[in-house]
Amino acid sequence: MLGLKFAWVGAWIGALLWMGLDTWRAARLLRLLRSDVANLPSRGPGVWGELSERIRKLLREREQQTRQAEDRLQEFLAAIQASPNGVVLLDEQGRIEWCNQTAAAQFGIDAERDMLQHLANLVRDPAFVAYLASWNYSRDVLIDAQGRTARGHPVRLSVQVHPYAGNRRMLLTRDITALEQAETMRRDFVANVSHEIRTPLTVLAGFVETLQNLPLDAEERARYLRLMGQQSQRMEMLVNDLLTLSRLEGSAAPPANQWTRVRALLAQGEDEGRGLSGRLAPQGHKLSFSLYADSEIAGASTELQSAMSNLLSNAIRYTPGGGEVAVSWKVLPDGRGEYAVRDSGPGIAAEHIPRLTERFYRVDRSRSRETGGTGLGLAIVKHIAQRHGAELRIESTIGQGSRFALLFPAGRVREARALVT
Repeated sequence: MLGLKFAWVGAWIGALLWMGLDTWRAARLLRLLRSDVANLPSRGPGVWGELSERIRKLLREREQQTRQAEDRLQEFLAAIQASPNGVVLLDEQGRIEWCNQTAAAQFGIDAERDMLQHLANLVRDPAFVAYLASWNYSRDVLIDAQGRTARGHPVRLSVQVHPYAGNRRMLLTRDITALEQAETMRRDFVANVSHEIRTPLTVLAGFVETLQNLPLDAEERARYLRLMGQQSQRMEMLVNDLLTLSRLEGSAAPPANQWTRVRALLAQGEDEGRGLSGRLAPQGHKLSFSLYADSEIAGASTELQSAMSNLLSNAIRYTPGGGEVAVSWKVLPDGRGEYAVRDSGPGIAAEHIPRLTERFYRVDRSRSRETGGTGLGLAIVKHIAQRHGAELRIESTIGQGSRFALLFPAGRVREARALVT
């Protein structure tokens, strides 16, 4: 009986010790979970060891998932940062939660300093403030952005708001400056073409009416017919130049392996230039043509001839009779080729030079019509230069004349090869 009692006492003492040890293990695990999860012990004895191991595995998996989600978030934000469009996220009160650098530059805000600021307090454009407060986002709103283009024009933005997640809002901005400028150019182009065609048509209609209604002698009839021929020729030149521009814009890039001798281009230009000079000025012009290097140019020969002839004809048209027009070709030390036309005409004011290659832009409209210009010659030259990787340079001084030069890249210029017979 005494042995049985000692056995029961030992069992109780053992149970109490086991419970104490178990409680200590549980308390230790709980303490680690509360304060130092990273130092959870690896699998140990008993249920608490297994439980610790399972918790540690679950935490490791959760941490890995969190890292993956953070990486995806950073990749997503990096993609939005790289977008050419601006993105701004607003909370329910209209405060900035996040924006990319594009939007920050467009609105003139600081992506870090202005976080949680009300966007309406930072962008004061009345149209934008009214649009943001209206909660009617079925259309976009157009506003001026911060900064200006290289030509000094204001940057125009299209802003569209998209509500999400309740009353949160996402702003998407798009730079439409180029689109608006293209639309303005299109309207101006149509207006200019209409004006340029209407003028000779009006003259022709007047002459036709005169011939139909008035008795004219042979000399007067011949004079009217000659003037009508001049106007019809002017319209034909305009249509041809428009077709040339259209063909340049829609055709494939010029070949880089088709070579044309500069000597032949200059010879053809000289024939055309001397003929034009004789027609425009009875005393003609002092024309000179200098070939400092016997070279070849890679590209479309018809386009190259058109560009060179346009520069030469412009110089002749705007230089008074008896004036000098000098044409030259040389290869620069860096391998580039330069075709230059220098004249002794009246010169061009500096403010006009950046716009000379615009379609129908003229410094002196009356002078251009007198000499038969269409206002498209330099636009054609610019297109041809761009297609051949060349650069058009214009230098002019009032009262001293002008110099127009085409600089061809070294890759499109080579020494003339001997003809194979």
